[in-house]
Amino acid sequence: MGMDRVIEKKKGLRPKHLLWAAGVLVLGFLLYKVIFTQSGSTFRAEKEKLTISTVEDGQFNDYITVIGQVEPITTIYLDAIEGGQVEQRFIEEGSMLKKGDVILRLENRQLYQTILNSEAALAEKENYLRNTRISFESELIQSRKNLLESYYRLVRKKRSFNQNKSLYDEQLISKEDYLQAKEDYEYEKNLQDINKMKLKNDSMIRITSIQTLETDLSKMRQMLVLVRERLDNLNVKAPVDGQLGMLDAEIGQRINEGQRIGQVNVLDNFKIKALIDEHYIDRVKRELPATLDRNGTNFNLTVRKVYPEVRNGQFEIDMVFEGTTPDNIRTGQTYHIKLELGESGKAILLPRGGFFQSTGGQWVYVLNQDETEATKRNIKIGKQNPQYYEVLEGLNPGEKVITSGYEMFGTNDRIVMK
Repeated sequence: MGMDRVIEKKKGLRPKHLLWAAGVLVLGFLLYKVIFTQSGSTFRAEKEKLTISTVEDGQFNDYITVIGQVEPITTIYLDAIEGGQVEQRFIEEGSMLKKGDVILRLENRQLYQTILNSEAALAEKENYLRNTRISFESELIQSRKNLLESYYRLVRKKRSFNQNKSLYDEQLISKEDYLQAKEDYEYEKNLQDINKMKLKNDSMIRITSIQTLETDLSKMRQMLVLVRERLDNLNVKAPVDGQLGMLDAEIGQRINEGQRIGQVNVLDNFKIKALIDEHYIDRVKRELPATLDRNGTNFNLTVRKVYPEVRNGQFEIDMVFEGTTPDNIRTGQTYHIKLELGESGKAILLPRGGFFQSTGGQWVYVLNQDETEATKRNIKIGKQNPQYYEVLEGLNPGEKVITSGYEMFGTNDRIVMK
């Protein structure tokens, strides 16, 4: 009889056992992270790597610090009155100028030709006027001669007519002879009137023609003067005393009429131009006071102009000095300016820090009494200056706040110090 052998299964790890083991390991790792690093919404941080600031009760100075650049109050721009090619530069950028100094010279061959044509046309017109005068004078002499001859003929005809009339009355000549003498007299009389009228009309025509020609000549002379002035405009001159700023004109460069080629800075007074964050655009007004500290000496300024345009998150202002101006101040220098936005007053103060970029000043982490942990608290911030935020709600003097950046804290409500 045969007996069936019971084959025992080999003991070992099955696939499902491996899956259970892997799950246990993952769960253990997660429990470790929760227990030893974070617990719920808690983050563990190294205290010495944080910036912790104390809330203060003090004087809030309502100001901001801006970087300003020195510029002249008055700048005269140089625009080319006449176009041409740059032939010569006499003065370089940064040089001091006197009014009328020639900065550069342009060349314009077309303008030279225009002047030659104008001069030739003027000479031709002057010659024509001279010949016209001579012609009119000759005609006037001839007209006066004709009138004179007509006058003497009229005298003779009148005398002959009177003689023939007497003879005819005495019936010594025929009626035909009488009538012929009469007609000859009346003809000469009418001819005399015509010659007088012609002389008068010729004189009027002469006067009008000469006046017209003289007017044309006067206009041509004026035009020639203007054209020669254009020639003088090829010399670009300093319009005022000052310092030559930018000069955008190189030898051989073509300059168009009206093209801006440079500027002259009038150095009798200066202004400070500054860029300010658009956050302050509603608070910065004309007449606000400002202070410039140079080598321990304060110089007072006033906001003269606020530019309305906002570009790249900033707007411009101009400030002018009130009273004295720093010695040896130069265009292009930069200074840190303290711009007063309002009056100082008592306030709860929180030192500025990187936390603001994460929270917008709406909440902070406040430490407990023994500084072992910090919890999230909503606050309300008012004004700010380069050193402090003005706290309106949520904090009390003496409390300690994490003011460094919050980027690594995530959304945790509680920070535990290591």
